[in-house]
Amino acid sequence: MIEQSFIQDLLARIDIVDVVARHLPLKKAGANFTACCPFHNEKTPSFTVSPSKQFYHCFGCGRHGNAINFLMEHGGMSFVEAVEHIAAHAGVQIPVNTESSSVVATPVSVDKAGATASNAPSASTLHERMEAAAKYYREQLKQSESAIDYLRRRGVSGQTALRFGIGYAPPDWQNLLAVFADYPVNDTGHALVQAGLVVGHEGKKNYDRFRNRIMFPIKGQKGKIVGFGGRVLDGSEPKYLNSPETPLFTKGRELYNLASAGAAIRQSGRVVVVEGYMDVVMLAQHGIENVVATLGTATTSVHVQKLMRYTDEIVFCFDGDEAGKKAAWRALENSLAQLKDGKDIKFLFLPEKEDPDSYVRAHGKSAFEAQIERALPLSLFLCNELSRRVNLGTSEGRARLVQQAGPLLSQITAPVFAYMLMKRLSELAGIEPSQLAVFLKFKHKNLSPAAPPRRPAVSRPLSVTPCRRLIQILLHDAAYVKKIDSSLLAMRAEGDDEMALLAVLIEFLQASPVPVDELTPAMLSAHFDQTPYRTLLDQIVSDTPIQETDWDIEAEFIGGVERLRDVQRKSRMTELHNKPLHLLTPEERKELQRLSVS
Repeated sequence: MIEQSFIQDLLARIDIVDVVARHLPLKKAGANFTACCPFHNEKTPSFTVSPSKQFYHCFGCGRHGNAINFLMEHGGMSFVEAVEHIAAHAGVQIPVNTESSSVVATPVSVDKAGATASNAPSASTLHERMEAAAKYYREQLKQSESAIDYLRRRGVSGQTALRFGIGYAPPDWQNLLAVFADYPVNDTGHALVQAGLVVGHEGKKNYDRFRNRIMFPIKGQKGKIVGFGGRVLDGSEPKYLNSPETPLFTKGRELYNLASAGAAIRQSGRVVVVEGYMDVVMLAQHGIENVVATLGTATTSVHVQKLMRYTDEIVFCFDGDEAGKKAAWRALENSLAQLKDGKDIKFLFLPEKEDPDSYVRAHGKSAFEAQIERALPLSLFLCNELSRRVNLGTSEGRARLVQQAGPLLSQITAPVFAYMLMKRLSELAGIEPSQLAVFLKFKHKNLSPAAPPRRPAVSRPLSVTPCRRLIQILLHDAAYVKKIDSSLLAMRAEGDDEMALLAVLIEFLQASPVPVDELTPAMLSAHFDQTPYRTLLDQIVSDTPIQETDWDIEAEFIGGVERLRDVQRKSRMTELHNKPLHLLTPEERKELQRLSVS
């Protein structure tokens, strides 16, 4: 574990503006910086970074956090990866908390054989070896007619091969000896063995792991090569061979092309998960960039976690045969525990004997994208598959459906989705949702089986009106009244109690004989005690106080004002649009034109 004190010290050493600016084009806006939010599509910037609070917040989608949170949300990094990334840029070492003591991770020295004194090569040493091997494989591809012919037959252009760093491993047993002068003869602790490039044998001659294969470099989250996938050319088995588990590479955690596809995934709002390297390569060559692939293994929960940091929609694409359906079911099982309300997981099954590679080559980009739009939601795929396995026309079949659904439902922690799935399964089984829950002994901390789910408890309102937000800010710090433009209150919608309270509160603060910086929420409540606004004010005061949250108050104020201005602009436009055109005055027509373009 990384010590909490170190994390706080690290955040104090860096500037979140520098971290975010490496990923987004920030613009100065008063004391803060703004940009279009990277987490949802928008044209007007609502994403704010505060150098004083070392915090970011989006007024559109509500995403907020510190520099570590940003790298996790935007870069798809794990917590540890984000801390390591920031620490590397800050030039500090990470102390590691163990059970017995706290130790500092320091760089290890590398001897001439490529191994450390403790026979454990450093990560930087392993990365260097992987990069050198990748360069060698790329050079060998240029010299191999058979490898070039294979790629040409598969439709891979030279530009695409260069883009993905595709290479070729010759058929000899010790090709890498031409690259590494310290190629290990029988050393199992050597960096090349630890990186998975060489197969080591105690007392026997070592040899290259990859031979006579098209080579696909696999990059980790930071864009560095962590492993390889090799596709055989001569028909021998296995057809695909991946790097073994190494200090750099774990198959169940990595996804091919994720490091390169991140921007396209965010822009499109979805990620397409396929099974093979060539599927990714050919889809990208046809302009479908938001694609990743699992690495010869079933989709894992870690894969799903990683992808959900990038997008709210995951589409798993499988072949339409039985093997594809089995792989899809495994993906479904490993996704259930990761589901969150508001996240979509879908399943696309291509026509039989087609895979993404062959389909996009035969039918083109538009046809494949049309297939994506027809993908099955997880709930539908789950219910269809369970129904297919039983006979719903018999009591025994419906009972078997309930029995098979139980273990699946028990994994789901998303309250609304769990409730909706319970309702659908109860319809298929022909029993009430509450009774189904009893049969399954279904227990959920956020869900009562006999009734619709309660809203989960939250520490603050997830969404409030701009008027309520500004009232909260004025209650916390009345001095903000000096920054409010009175023209914002010129149009008061009839029946809008919050707008009325905001207007009265501002009028009181502006006329108060007590300096506004000396007013407290209790004093303001006392003033409104005998007014019609007392109940509403009490409700707002009872909300989580802003000073107890980690929000940037300045950014909240700016956002609240901008949202209120936008609400009033739309309200005025609606008012003008509702008037017959011939009744609009010249001034009103000019005003409508101005509002339409602002």
